[in-house]
Amino acid sequence: MAWYQTDCIEKPLCRAFRKLGTCVGQNPWQFLLIPLFVSGGLGAGFCFFAENESNNIEDQFTPINGPAKSVREFIKEHFPTNDSQFFSRQRLYTEGTFASLIAVSKDGNILTKVAFEEILLLDKKIKDFQFIDNGTAYNYYNLCARTANTCFSNAVLALLHYDPHLVESTNISYPIANHAFIASTVGGVELDENGTIIKMAKALKLHYPLREDDEAYKRLSLLWIEKFLSEFPMDLTYSSRIEVSHFTSISRQEEFEKTSKRIIPLFSVTYLLSISFSILSCMRLDCVKNKIWVAAMGVISAGLAVLTGFGLLLFCGMSFAINTANAPFLILGIGVDDMFIMLASWQKTKVHNRIEDRLAETYAEAAVSITITTLTDVLAFYIGIMTPFRSVQSFCVYTGTTVLLCFIYNVTFFGAVLALNGKREASNKHWLTFRKVEEDHKPGESKFHGLCCVGGTYDQDLGTESELKVYFFFKKYYGPFLTNRWTKAIVVLLYVGYLTGSIYGCLHIKEGIDLRNLAFDDSYLIKFYDDESNFFSKYGPRVMVTVTEPVKYWDSSVQDEIETCMDRLENNSYVDPELSESWLRVYIDYTKKMSIGIREKNTFIGNLPKLFKFVSSFQQDIELSEDNMSITASRFFIQIVNASDPFDQKNMLIELRNLTNECRIPLLVYHPAFIYFDQFLVIVTNTVQNVIIAAIAMLVISLLLVPNPVCSLWVTFAIASVLVGVAGFMAFWGVNLDSISMINLVVCIGFSVDFTAHITYAFVSNDKTNANERAIDVLYALGYPILQGALSTILGVAVLSIAGSYIFRTFFKIMFLVIFFGAVHGIVFMPVFLTFLQTCGKQHNGASNGQSSNAHSYRHVHHSIVNGDASCELTEK
Repeated sequence: MAWYQTDCIEKPLCRAFRKLGTCVGQNPWQFLLIPLFVSGGLGAGFCFFAENESNNIEDQFTPINGPAKSVREFIKEHFPTNDSQFFSRQRLYTEGTFASLIAVSKDGNILTKVAFEEILLLDKKIKDFQFIDNGTAYNYYNLCARTANTCFSNAVLALLHYDPHLVESTNISYPIANHAFIASTVGGVELDENGTIIKMAKALKLHYPLREDDEAYKRLSLLWIEKFLSEFPMDLTYSSRIEVSHFTSISRQEEFEKTSKRIIPLFSVTYLLSISFSILSCMRLDCVKNKIWVAAMGVISAGLAVLTGFGLLLFCGMSFAINTANAPFLILGIGVDDMFIMLASWQKTKVHNRIEDRLAETYAEAAVSITITTLTDVLAFYIGIMTPFRSVQSFCVYTGTTVLLCFIYNVTFFGAVLALNGKREASNKHWLTFRKVEEDHKPGESKFHGLCCVGGTYDQDLGTESELKVYFFFKKYYGPFLTNRWTKAIVVLLYVGYLTGSIYGCLHIKEGIDLRNLAFDDSYLIKFYDDESNFFSKYGPRVMVTVTEPVKYWDSSVQDEIETCMDRLENNSYVDPELSESWLRVYIDYTKKMSIGIREKNTFIGNLPKLFKFVSSFQQDIELSEDNMSITASRFFIQIVNASDPFDQKNMLIELRNLTNECRIPLLVYHPAFIYFDQFLVIVTNTVQNVIIAAIAMLVISLLLVPNPVCSLWVTFAIASVLVGVAGFMAFWGVNLDSISMINLVVCIGFSVDFTAHITYAFVSNDKTNANERAIDVLYALGYPILQGALSTILGVAVLSIAGSYIFRTFFKIMFLVIFFGAVHGIVFMPVFLTFLQTCGKQHNGASNGQSSNAHSYRHVHHSIVNGDASCELTEK
């Protein structure tokens, strides 16, 4: 394969960065102070944080144009609710405004006299407590949702007439009792041998719906809920018979909004960790060449980028979702990584050259490298904007923009820091006292005096700063060990095991975000979710089946078609056919019994008031035209069963929608929970779509980066391998594929390029003919910087591992997997696999036969993670 150069972009960039380096070296104070002033100005955008913070769970974590949202608008328009007279929970198009309790028996049976007495006492306390608003006292009875002028009542309490003496003597049928569906009220049920009567039950749910039919009642209802939350648990800790968990319509949102306040303090810990790691990595025993200040300012540079980027976007009114709080942790890791690259290149310049010349060389070598990695990272983030989740879009815009600014600050602010530090070193001044010290040790000096007061040594042969000994570990020990034939065999076996396990994990990954994961681990919501899952999971939502257009309901063929559609829905495995509710069936049966003819339009419409007298709730299921001469829309109900996990919820929703689409009658299915179920339908397809687009973009970049098309495919293969590994091990680590994790898979591609493309380029660019020797050279040059960069990024997000929130722990888990697998591919798998493909190397003309190896100069050029990008000097050779 012919060797070719891809320097059409590279060489102009080298020249441009060389000029920039010279300019920064000549004017360091300007490039130091101007970014500080810009950060201070744009950082003022945080004043607008409160108004741009967007923590609405539905808005941020459900698909923007989810089908259920448009159906909800139709239901809202055609079937408005009436909380003051005809409240019906199953007919709500939202979750409503409410408070709920689940009482669980400590003795195993909630249907006992003593347990019921405690439940009734609790019920009375809740209904009696009051609050004052504008001088008026309000309690539950003033604000409750009503049916027939009485507050909506718990079905089981009403069945027993609120009398604890009737509990143990009354036979309660299940799931229907006294014409009321009680499966959502009584849970953990054990039935008699006939399967109809409750022998015992473990839990009872109390529901307190409130009016929200106008803004005044909505405000007062919210005040009542706040009072409820402040009063709870109302001495329940001393209850001897029951344990109670609670939930309200605002609980999930309120608990979610507390997340940011509890996460912000962790950023200071991360900052401290990053500064400590940077200082330790850059610390030298030489009091002149010590880079402590440089390391600290490198971390500050990343912090300034966060301040500037976030402030700018807040100024522009960009919404800030809670998961975007992950971004500073990630950006800090990226910024520190780039700082190491700049510093490594600086240390390879001639110490006696002019500062502007040293910085020009540093920029020509390192700035091009971090340009490429910044390009891949930013591109990966901006591709994520195409996802239909606002939370993902917010994260991608903030992170992508700030990563770009982090790069700008590195080549301006941090470059100025290098220049000023270089002037100090050139004057042989102490890193702390800034006083000039001796270069050579004097006879009789103590070791302590030598460490503190003597410095400025460098490699006399090369004229550069002394190299760390860890580089020689990779050349003398690790490289030869990895290229041993037996080690290669073990590596191949390890990779096969890794890939097999990863694919297995991918096939078992769960989809969709569990709403309980939006709350902190110690939230009171978790107990309620657990009780609901343990005792009320069999019966799911009660789904509306809506006829969306006027049809001839009086026509027997239309009635038959509607009945056929309902039969198909009821025969679905996720539907209980015994619990459906159809006004049309009841109407037809009723008119047959009463010998009323409804085969004509006028008689069908005219006799509907008789149906409403018979079953008043059906009046809410039929929308008549303004002249009451036609039915514009109507609805029926089906009961979902056995759909408690995301997999079943996804399949249930798909099957129901497919069945309604097959009907000749225009039907739609809806329940408020479908707003969240819609994510299951798009999460996989959107993730795959974004991953494919990002992978293609990275392939194009690698083709420009790696001067060998076959080896560019190896880069793409490595990206795919890392992606499969991350997705597979997500399943093993308890991470779902949801709107929180999907963007991290796209980001995974950008990060995996950092470790694999440059290893491949370094291998291709090496002059040696022996593949094993090329691999050893590459590991010598890039092994330690890969580890250093991986550690810096992991430390940037490590503190999130102790966060009490699924959102932030998930971010840490995925980023850890991305960096860990990327680094393993970079320094274990890729060097071995590249030795198997002889075409991945320079094609020699026969003159060199391996003697023209410029390993030392190559290592000099490729001294950092991403220095596989050819420098100006190497490209021009």
